[in-house]
Amino acid sequence: MPIEKCPSLGQILLCDFRQGFKEPEMVKRRPVVVVSPQISWRPGLCTVVALSTTPPDPKRPYHCHLTLDPPPPDPWSQKEVWVKADLIMTVGFHRLDLIRGGRNPQNGKRIYYTKTLSKEQLANVRRCILSGLGLFPLTKYI
Repeated sequence: MPIEKCPSLGQILLCDFRQGFKEPEMVKRRPVVVVSPQISWRPGLCTVVALSTTPPDPKRPYHCHLTLDPPPPDPWSQKEVWVKADLIMTVGFHRLDLIRGGRNPQNGKRIYYTKTLSKEQLANVRRCILSGLGLFPLTKYI
């Protein structure tokens, strides 16, 4: 079920890229990091960058390594992930969902992965985004 309200800056969500995109664009469900704050004049939209468990080859300035502690639940349960900041995208909330982690055995309520990046991790992601946009000189201001 898609999210209904603006996610937090640095929040990790699941994004569905399967509809409306064609290869070589991303065309699958993938964990993403929210990199835009809530902007009142563009309701229902936020900007995200994709996460990958595959290390880049070769590593570029728009890639950064993150350690997620705790890691997301299966099938995205890797603790070590890579930000692919050349894959920055503004998407509608209808594409975004919380990552589900099963149900609480005591009360049956659904468990959601609620990890948000630290300020330091988010700053590293923003540096990568600037590099991916060809704005590497601006990274010194973050």
